[in-house]
Amino acid sequence: MKLSCLAIDDESLARKMLEDNIRQVPFLELVGTCKNAFEAMEVLQRQSVDLMFLDIQMPGMLGTKFLETLPNKPMVIFVTAYSNYAVESYDLDVVDYLMKPVPLERFVKAAYKALEIKQKVGFASPAPHDETPDFFFVNVEYSLVKIKVPDITHIEGMKDYVKIYLVGTNKPVLTKSTLKGIEEKLPGGDFMRVHKSFIANLSRIESIRNRELRIGQWEIPVGEANLEELMRFVQKRH
Repeated sequence: MKLSCLAIDDESLARKMLEDNIRQVPFLELVGTCKNAFEAMEVLQRQSVDLMFLDIQMPGMLGTKFLETLPNKPMVIFVTAYSNYAVESYDLDVVDYLMKPVPLERFVKAAYKALEIKQKVGFASPAPHDETPDFFFVNVEYSLVKIKVPDITHIEGMKDYVKIYLVGTNKPVLTKSTLKGIEEKLPGGDFMRVHKSFIANLSRIESIRNRELRIGQWEIPVGEANLEELMRFVQKRH
């Protein structure tokens, strides 16, 4: 399996180093280099790529802003001289964040991360519309962690972070995201926003009392605005 790659950096020496590194990794295939985000846009209009090695501080448009504009995002590895974009990058679901100058072994490690994602998630080959993947990945402390959808009991939103509670563990998975962002990864019908800060796995509800759900040891509040929809679900299953 090969990953088609695009290298984007406004510095010619940095582009040359990216080219050299890419050519040393057997499963990476360089399809082009660009000096800025606008050149990259032109390339992406002509062809799709699996992976972009993307600088952040570039004239005209930051790499982070460029990534936000893309409707169909390839995998991205940021390659930058600045550490202050690291937190923002995880909110953009990038594969890795490399600091210049990048040692070859660190570059190869990041490339293998991208290859593993393509193999596991089928990044370049999305699942058919009638098939819903039963897992997804989230960023947790510089790693991608697999979340099995059926194992989710409930999800709690905390401003810029969410806690994902799973069967068989008392310690939730903490990831930088919004509740809405995680909600979009979940299959319809099985999960419901029962409160402004909580999503519940409806198949795991054990009891409802005084506007609270019980799932295992957890008690989850039910918002007034969400109560009617929840009760419709209960009546349908009763």
